[in-house]
Amino acid sequence: MNLIFLGPPGAGKGTMAFRAKEHYNIPHISTGDLFRAAVKNQSELGMKVKSILDAGDLVPDELTTSIVEERLNQDDTVHGYILDGFPRTLPQAKALKKFSTIDKAVNFTVSEEEVIRRLSGRRVCPSCGESFHIEFIPPRKEGICDKCGSELYTRKDDQIDAIRNRLSVYALSTEPLISFYRDEGKLVDVDSNQHPDSVFKDLIETLR
Repeated sequence: MNLIFLGPPGAGKGTMAFRAKEHYNIPHISTGDLFRAAVKNQSELGMKVKSILDAGDLVPDELTTSIVEERLNQDDTVHGYILDGFPRTLPQAKALKKFSTIDKAVNFTVSEEEVIRRLSGRRVCPSCGESFHIEFIPPRKEGICDKCGSELYTRKDDQIDAIRNRLSVYALSTEPLISFYRDEGKLVDVDSNQHPDSVFKDLIETLR
């Protein structure tokens, strides 16, 4: 089963991708991981990606697509895969059609209020990198890391104005993709406002 996972920041795509990967025994492929692996392997594509990232630029569609195509040609994708973070644009979606067939594009829907609740509650330790959440994984002592005792902080991109901006950017860039896969008859919506166990149950039912 060849799947694409779509959804805004905070929708829980990563959690669902991990569980679906285990359930279906297919690889979870994220573009961020692919870029890091390509750079580490010092392949020709990897060196191009490194120079672009080092300059602080976005990796262009054509190069991103080439790296994804190279990854999908590996043996472990023969029974399917989960693409997370690709395609991000309409040209990427059209290019993907030329070398792979998607069975379903799963659109994880979640309210803006729920995204803000999930992301704005995150707290991170600057010393050891441990993550907490004021509601879901609270530290034993408020504002203090359980692991090393450092003072926790809120990342800039987890502040409410930044979250709203990220959601606006996501909506603008992804709306054409949602329409594209809906027109192709491949889009399915999964309500991600629920507890992760319920979201996963709905996902499996929907894909069945």
